[in-house]
Amino acid sequence: MRKILLVEDNEMNRDMLSRRLMRKGYEVIIAVDGQEGVEAAKHELPDLILMDLSLPVLDGWDATRQLKAWPQTKHIPIIALTAHAMASDRETALAAGCDDFDTKPVEWSRLLEKLQHHLKEE
Repeated sequence: MRKILLVEDNEMNRDMLSRRLMRKGYEVIIAVDGQEGVEAAKHELPDLILMDLSLPVLDGWDATRQLKAWPQTKHIPIIALTAHAMASDRETALAAGCDDFDTKPVEWSRLLEKLQHHLKEE
């Protein structure tokens, strides 16, 4: 079973995404802020991380930079999730080390394609 870390502070988004991911057969680990996300990633070593960028304690950009700097987690694909949809937001997320970018509200079929692409699934 592929393991996905969902780092999301909004309870409604967390609930919706985690239920959909579990229905697709993924194991879901949840973190509610960037620092918790970094710790969960280092402990659980997920196959992929969905990272909200506007997070309390440690924002998603800094959490991503930390994970990409750590040898054991730098290979894990990180997909940024954000309500900020400007081109500069995408560039900033990719510059921080995110492997992909998606906007909120989440369009499930598009996000699922990105997950499958980064997990190299059919």
